Amino acid sequence: MPSTVLVTGGAGFIGSYFVRRLLKKQDLRVVNLDALRYSGNLENLRDVEHHPRYVFIHGDICDAAVVDRAVRDYHVDTIVNFAAETHVDRSILEPGGFVKTDVLGTYVLLEAARAAGIRRFLQVSTDEVYGDVPAGSSMESDPLAPRSPYSASKAGGDFLALSYYATYGLPVVLTRGSNTFGPFQYPEKFIPLFVTNAIEDQSLPLYGDGLQRRDWLHVEDHCEGIETVLQQGTPGEAYNIGGGQERENKEMADKILTLLGKPQSLLRHVTDRAGHDRRYALNCDKLRLLGWRPRRTLEDALASTVTWYRENRWWWEKIKSGEFRAYYERVYGARLSGE
Repeated sequence: MPSTVLVTGGAGFIGSYFVRRLLKKQDLRVVNLDALRYSGNLENLRDVEHHPRYVFIHGDICDAAVVDRAVRDYHVDTIVNFAAETHVDRSILEPGGFVKTDVLGTYVLLEAARAAGIRRFLQVSTDEVYGDVPAGSSMESDPLAPRSPYSASKAGGDFLALSYYATYGLPVVLTRGSNTFGPFQYPEKFIPLFVTNAIEDQSLPLYGDGLQRRDWLHVEDHCEGIETVLQQGTPGEAYNIGGGQERENKEMADKILTLLGKPQSLLRHVTDRAGHDRRYALNCDKLRLLGWRPRRTLEDALASTVTWYRENRWWWEKIKSGEFRAYYERVYGARLSGE
């Protein structure tokens, strides 16, 4: 029987890439557990939905019965937890759901892993747990200083996962990735929001002065880093995964407009969000010692991503006409109207 990996949140953006990556290996079976909330989309995986070593389960990681049954029935020996509420703006509006999924859900998975004697548990986290980084770069040994409900809930999941290593000896490893982008990313996030808005000649709502700095990482490079940690990481340790390509938000917006041939007049500076971190930056020396390097330049990866959204309106147009529209109005409506 092949080794079986339970990927939670595998219908989401990064999770769907990781599912496809694992299925390329002949000795792995992949069980995808996803609640299919607003950003979970089975169309992200329609090219593998009939793969003989792929199983999809519609379920919530907070449901212990569903999780236990998935681990037991499919003889899962590895868990990779992508399932999370992930968007800072949504966490400001509705923090409770983030605490439930990112902390309680992680607890449920850890308990199932402990009961089953899982040989590897990988918790996927974020660079935002380090908080604002005015200078230098965050190392895995740095104290966590989250400043939003989203990053605080992810930090809570990190601490909980590491406590299961220290207390129970569960072989846990963590990854903390920088701002990730690529095709199939839900259009609430910076790059797909600005690309799709520009395609439709809508305003690009840039928070504050637009000088916030982020380290950008293509989704394929992120998934390669996660796989490297899954295979080679030391239990009880965290590993940063960053692209090493830091840019100001305004510069990224300008690049998107240039790639699409759209006017700068579409760019709108709007009231900044509460507690907005100015800068994130990661030191990735620890992961590089395992042989990982980002393979894609920001310029090439951004150009190919913009092209994908331009050529695949079928994927995102229906998303932006549904639940997304009400969310967009809550976050940007008053800001764009100047109130």
